[in-house]
Amino acid sequence: MKTIQQNENMDTTVVTESQQQNQQETFQGISVAQQIVALLEQMGVKLAFGVSGGAIGPVWGALEASSIDVLHCRHEGGATFAATEAHFASDRPVAAFATTGPGLMNALTGLSAARWEGAKVIFLSAYTPASLWGHGACQETSPYTTPLDGLFTAGTLFDYAMIVKSASQLPDIALQLLKGIKQREGFVAHISIPTDIQKSECSSNFSLPKLDKFYQPRVTLKNKKYQKYAELLCQKRSAIWVGFEARRAAKEIVLLAEKIGCPVICSPRGKGIFPETHSQFAGVVGMGGHTSALAYMNEYMPETILVLGTNLSEFSSFWNQKMLPSEDFIHVGLNSHADSAYSDSSLCREIAIHSIHSDVKTVVKKLLKKVEQCPKQIPPRPQSQPIEPHTNDLVRPGVLMEKIQKLIVEGSDAVVMAEPGNSFAWTTNMLRFSTPNRYRTSTGFAAMGHVVTGVVGATVGKLKANAAKKVKAVAIVGDGSMLMNCEISTAVQYQIPAVWIVLNDACYNMVDQVLPHLKCKELVQIPQTDFVQIACAMGADGITVETESEIEKALEKALAAEGPFVVDVRIDPTQKAPTESRMMSLKNQVA
Repeated sequence: MKTIQQNENMDTTVVTESQQQNQQETFQGISVAQQIVALLEQMGVKLAFGVSGGAIGPVWGALEASSIDVLHCRHEGGATFAATEAHFASDRPVAAFATTGPGLMNALTGLSAARWEGAKVIFLSAYTPASLWGHGACQETSPYTTPLDGLFTAGTLFDYAMIVKSASQLPDIALQLLKGIKQREGFVAHISIPTDIQKSECSSNFSLPKLDKFYQPRVTLKNKKYQKYAELLCQKRSAIWVGFEARRAAKEIVLLAEKIGCPVICSPRGKGIFPETHSQFAGVVGMGGHTSALAYMNEYMPETILVLGTNLSEFSSFWNQKMLPSEDFIHVGLNSHADSAYSDSSLCREIAIHSIHSDVKTVVKKLLKKVEQCPKQIPPRPQSQPIEPHTNDLVRPGVLMEKIQKLIVEGSDAVVMAEPGNSFAWTTNMLRFSTPNRYRTSTGFAAMGHVVTGVVGATVGKLKANAAKKVKAVAIVGDGSMLMNCEISTAVQYQIPAVWIVLNDACYNMVDQVLPHLKCKELVQIPQTDFVQIACAMGADGITVETESEIEKALEKALAAEGPFVVDVRIDPTQKAPTESRMMSLKNQVA
């Protein structure tokens, strides 16, 4: 680890770890920007994504001179999406930065996604010096131009937010940031620093608080409650519904399911937490889900469902009455509450909802001690019929998914990411994961461009977490998303071996499927784009796939590539993605 200190000539010099210890973690005589960056280092931040600008210059310079790897992106939204996915790939807090005005505003979509997804991102932005407020400063960010509530205060967008007005605030800011990244749930913070304050000198000494044991699992239940829930699960027809927040409890969930003998379903983001190859797995529910999951619920109708780490939102449940138990929901999560999805009487018939506000792993471990061994219920399994490949026609997405399953899911340890839209529906429905943390998608905020840029952060995050290992992250995206937001140039600059597989059909296909339900007639078509030419023009490599016989060779080449690689797949636009549930949900909303 290193921190940054200015010498008499205002040049930056490296301070070694032993020197830092001798200084007893005090930072007198350095700038506010340098001190904030030094604090980020001590909090375990290894990566920062952003776009520079004059107003954020001192912070950017301090980041560049630190031990933190800084990736200068092409768009602030891309930077914050990348930071979000870097967190999930590395399991570390990640920094992002932007300048005033449009820099701050451009970053907000990615930061919203970070909050919805439960990432840990510390966002640093610039603020116009008070002496220039209201005078038309370039890209002014001030009370004259920017709303304060929500952007610079904790609330819907940020867990914690603060405008730094003096160095004296830094000890409290450090404490709040440290508390946030130590907690188990997600944490998105915004620290905005006027340019003149960034350059000002710190005059007070303080040490970073020691909070290694700050986090304590929030469990308020007594043993009698656990005994009651164990009896509900063992003595009645039951099921387990697994969501993304349960990803740290994968082994324990398998043990619990096998002991109870009950079927397991999962949300799209929860794929792989419970092995999709397991005999008790009934399927994915929600967007792109499996008919087997609905078949199980319709035929056997469990009396009790244990919900682990999902808020049962639209893309996870479509608020389908057939996904409800006949008697009890036992709902566990830090950010997830059953009443957030089914609380309205129009969405939920009367059932008992038992909410446990705690991390999933703690609760599952306690339940394991209480439940009894039960006979196994074998639910219907997700089924897929092999598709005979064609030789000359456009590529059918189903065939492409079969090849991705064989070569990427089963033939590598790459993280597979799916962009919201048809890409998400195809991958959720057809790919099968037997281990956790291999699949990433966004079903809440579901922004186009999230995965197109997030794959850069995921690849870097994986490399940081596995320094001696060759790793890949593969993004399966639509042509619309690829045209909206792209960081191929960033991947080229830092030689990041990210892979993009583009479902190229020259239209917004998911929108086209929705149009009949919205009583619209005009299709949303876009000009046919050659993404390999675009990639090569930026310095990356790629290959175009026009027939199904070319898929395997193209995927093998992508996996072997040392740098960024684009696979441009010309898919058949007449093939309908498995989005029927989404279409019916939209139809009901506009009825």
